[in-house]
Formats: sequence, C-alpha cells, structure tokens
Amino acid sequence: MRSPDVMTIRRASRRPLMTKEVGELLSGRALWTMLLILCPLVGFSFFQAVALYGEASAAARDQPQLATSLSPLDGILVPTFGAFYVAVTLLFPFVAIRALGREKETGALKLLVQLPYPIPTLVAAKLAAVTAAWLVTLIPTASALLLWLSFGGHLNALETSSLLFGHLLYGLLIGAIALFAAAISDNSATAAIVTLALTIGSWVLDFALAGQSGVLGWVSRLSLTQALRTFEQGLLSAALVLGMCVAIAGFVTLAAIWLHPGTSLDKKFARTILCVGIAGALLAIATQLRKSSDVSEDKRNSFPVADQRALAGLNEPLIITVHLAPEDPRYVDLQRNVLSKLERIVPNVTIRLVTIGQSVIRSAGEVSYGEIEYSYGGRSAKSRSTSHREALPLLYGLAGIPAPTPQPGADYPGYPLVADGWIALPWFFVALPLLIAVAWWWWNRRAPHIPAQFAKNGGQL
Repeated sequence: MRSPDVMTIRRASRRPLMTKEVGELLSGRALWTMLLILCPLVGFSFFQAVALYGEASAAARDQPQLATSLSPLDGILVPTFGAFYVAVTLLFPFVAIRALGREKETGALKLLVQLPYPIPTLVAAKLAAVTAAWLVTLIPTASALLLWLSFGGHLNALETSSLLFGHLLYGLLIGAIALFAAAISDNSATAAIVTLALTIGSWVLDFALAGQSGVLGWVSRLSLTQALRTFEQGLLSAALVLGMCVAIAGFVTLAAIWLHPGTSLDKKFARTILCVGIAGALLAIATQLRKSSDVSEDKRNSFPVADQRALAGLNEPLIITVHLAPEDPRYVDLQRNVLSKLERIVPNVTIRLVTIGQSVIRSAGEVSYGEIEYSYGGRSAKSRSTSHREALPLLYGLAGIPAPTPQPGADYPGYPLVADGWIALPWFFVALPLLIAVAWWWWNRRAPHIPAQFAKNGGQL
C-alpha cells in the first residue's frame, strides 16, 4: 500500500536542504584555504598586469597611434582572470568534492538518500551549493577589478560580463566533474585524483593536438583549456555555451545515476551509457551552431561595419580552398583575420583545407602551397595574403559589388593608463587575507541556526 504521507514528501521544502549544503561547504577548510591562496595569486597577477599595461601606455604618449591597441580586456582582465582560472582548475575540485565526498566517507549518504527528496533534487542542491562556493572564491578577483576602476581604469560592461560568464560556466563544469568523481569514488582522495586527471589531462590533450585538423582537431577542441579562449577573445559563441551547458548537465546526471548506494551496478552502467549517448548527440548538435556575437569593445572578431553589411548579403555558396598546413603560422593568421570572421557573417560558406594530415615540410615543396582560392558565383580568384585587406576586395570582385565606403568615427580609441600597482600589494598580501581569516573564524564560532518551528517548541521535535 502507498504511504499516506506521499503528498507531504513530494512537497518537502528545499530551503533546509540548501541551507545544509551551503553551510557544509562554508564550514569546510578547503574553501577558506583556497580563498587565502587566491589572494597573493590573483594579487601578483593583477600587479604585473597593471605594470605592463602602464609601460605600454607610457609608450603611447610618444606615439598616440599605439593607444588603439591598449585594451583592458587583454591587458588587465585576461591576466587577472588567468590566475583565477589556474586556481579553479587545481584547487576548486577539492572544494566541490566536499559537497559529496565527506558524506560518503562518514556513511551519512545512506541517511541522506532517505530524506524526502528525490536524487535529482539532492544533486541539484549540491550543484547550487558549489555555485555559491564559486561566487565566494570570486572575491579576490572582483576586488582586483574594483581596484582597477579606482585607479581610473576602463572596463567595458559587455565584454567583462561575457568573460565572467565564461568563467562561471568553467567553474560549474569543474564542479560537475568533481561531483561525478565523488559519486563514483569511495573517498575524497580518489575523487580528487580522478578530477585532476580529467582537468590536467585536458592540458596535455590541448598541447599534444594543437594545430591538428579533422578528427584530431575536433578532439583537441574538447580540451577544457579551449573553453575559455573564446570568451577571452571577446566572442560569445552559442555552440560553446550550449556545449558547456550540455557537459555540465551530463556530469551532474552521471553523478545522480551513481549517487544512490542501493542501485545495482547493471542499472548504473545502463543508465550511464544512455546518458553519455544523449550528451554526445547534443554535443554534436551544438557543434553545428554558427551563431555568435562579438562582444569585444574594439570589435576584433568582426570586419568593419560597412564590410559586415555587404558580406551579409552574399547569398550564393562561398567556397574557400586553403593550401596551408594546419600548424603553419600563416594558416593561424588567416583563420583569425579572415576565415573565422567570414564564417560568422556569410550565410553559406565552406572552407576546405587541402593539406589535411600533411606537415609544413611535406607541403612546402608544392607549387600551390600557400594559395587561398575563393570561389563564388561560378568565378574564382587566388591570393597568398592572410589579411582581410586583400581578401575582401577579391570577394567583392567575385560577387560583382562595389567595395563599401568605410564609416568614419568607428575606430577603437584605446584606453591608456599609467597607474601605480604597488598600492594593490598590501591589499592582496595583508588586508584581504586578514579579513578572510577573521570571517573564517567568525563563521566557525557563530551559534548554529535553529529553524523557527523548532524554536517555538523549545528545540524539541
């Protein structure tokens, strides 16, 4: 017979569960230790970034044309968040693992799964607690950005928000991997090894397959390192965002599958195969999305506005045949300056890399090596330039349209600033660690919170 309290169980409040999960992470030493380590790590990176940015700004005083290359995104945001990225990769797994690993070690998991919450709700609460912990670890980085603003520096809201959003997705992905590792491991140490094997292994994967094309190139894009590069370039890609969300959901689902100790291994393996298959299909769909937005203030990922409008009207198929090896620096320049921008604008474009599987040495002897052939509307033209200044006139000639007139006043002004970064060092090396230590002490010494319904009854259930 069904329990008469079924409806009560289904309507159990999530607030006590969330309070428990967040409280356990904030009470652990891992989070506070990571915060203390982040202070000098982020602080020194910020200090160096301000110093180098100041040197470049000083040079711009004598040569004003250099100011257009001074972007806070490259000079301040990316280096400062780079230190945060390293800490999240190497240290944040230990924080996220605590959300589940401690319960498995003490046996509390067997009691947890008997609470009036379904397994997906339990895992979702743990992921929400991991998100809250990530927001806490952002404090040193956020203080660095506030210091930059106090120096008189400039930050564009759109590109800063995009970079922050990318790091949030990356932190959630690391947290989801850690939860999955904790679910399949017997203790926290094993879970940490599994998580670091995946995160550090992605660095090796990125290094070993850099510049490869075809299947190897697709595998290299699975590296976690690649996930943030697009955001650091000021580009918000729908394919990347969807892919990271699918990966996060996939690892969280796997954690839910392996969480319950009473489920048989056969069922867990069957559900795992189904989950991996669905996630793989969704990732394949995500790679087909071409929608992206250039959120950088200097519009580095886009052609000039007039060219953007003209290229968007090319409705016939555009085929670009490239005779360059993937690891050739010229191909990297061509991809950055021309190909990636055309893929975002032209409705129907196909890029063919003729030298797939060949090296620069093997291909350099060919007569056609280095040529880029553009075919449109039954006509074709060849070039060896990797600059859009020569490629775009060729495209306009093939399409039979005049080159658009550049719009005045659209140049990026740049934001030079010479600031004294030494002021930040006492904050990151003394003041902020001291505040964190005091907050740690206060949190652990405070009286436990008693729910109101229990307090009315004198603390008795």
